[in-house]
Amino acid sequence: MNMQKLLQSLLWLSLLTLLGVIVLFQLNFELEAKVLTCIFFVFLLAGINASEFMKGFAFTIWVIAAATLSMMFPSYVTDIGGFKTELLIVPLIQLIMFGMGTTMGLKDFVGVLKMPKGVIIGLFLQFTIMPLIAYSLTVVFSFPPEIAAGVILIGCVPCGVSSNILNFLSKGNLALSITLTSFATLMAPFVTPILMEQLAGQLIPIDVVAMIISISKMIFAPLILGIIFNRIFGNRVAWLNAAMPLVAMAANVFIIAVIVAAGRDSLLTIGFLLFLAAVIHNAMGFLLGYWGSRLFKLNKRDSRTVAIEVGLQNGGMAAGIAFELGRAATMGLYPAIFGTWMDISGSFLANWWRKTPVDDENLVDS
Repeated sequence: MNMQKLLQSLLWLSLLTLLGVIVLFQLNFELEAKVLTCIFFVFLLAGINASEFMKGFAFTIWVIAAATLSMMFPSYVTDIGGFKTELLIVPLIQLIMFGMGTTMGLKDFVGVLKMPKGVIIGLFLQFTIMPLIAYSLTVVFSFPPEIAAGVILIGCVPCGVSSNILNFLSKGNLALSITLTSFATLMAPFVTPILMEQLAGQLIPIDVVAMIISISKMIFAPLILGIIFNRIFGNRVAWLNAAMPLVAMAANVFIIAVIVAAGRDSLLTIGFLLFLAAVIHNAMGFLLGYWGSRLFKLNKRDSRTVAIEVGLQNGGMAAGIAFELGRAATMGLYPAIFGTWMDISGSFLANWWRKTPVDDENLVDS
């Protein structure tokens, strides 16, 4: 049996085990169902390599697996040998930001001069659409104060690095995507606390200065160190640039697992409503990001790029801020759910746009 047939067999076995999981849960064999769920994800994660299409959803499946197993075995995720895993959230965010910094250079800042219109419009839409939709959702769903603050928090953080990957997959304007992500992240230590104070200040106490310092230590400092590191060593550490996307994805999966495990009890009571809010929030980000860009006369390719930047948020940063505020199990819940869903929806959107190229791809960037 060649490797391709073996991988296809594993994919079919994953389907059979999923059916077995459903049957076992229906028969109330809970422990057996949980064990079989683990086997299902092993088969699925190995089997997806049989399909080029499925490979594009590998990270998404890892996220779903982490969230699902954390719900089933929370104590094994939150505490390892007496060590509280939530203590790793901030260091992992700092590692991701350092890695992002190592990929940045002068070219990213020159990008603003080359396409100022696209950058300005993208940043404006990023820090208006998502915070305002988030606030509206908290009013509509009447979430408890700390949960609602988490909804607003994910709306106030910048776009995540996954937006660059998905813009690459969708054949968007990658240069514009990277520039937007870079500048939105650099603005976050100052913009996010102000937005939080204005929109969530009535829900929880917000110390703007303390939050600026906290986010600067978590985001700004490692990002700048990464830029300096790249400036000094450059191509001599090319292996690091190749490894950091994988490290960032692994760190994000771990952070989601920890947050989901810590907030499992709350998820069991309001998880569906949070998921529904995340679907609406994410979809409106894509929709208004695209049509807002078109309203400001960006071409279709750049509008798609901005839409992905707006619809995808930095869930890891939001989780880190929630932890720093001592509210990881409440404020961190929505970022974990939103982060999981946005990877699923973003993957589908990127693949769809990849197969439907726009008619202005040869236009000069905005």
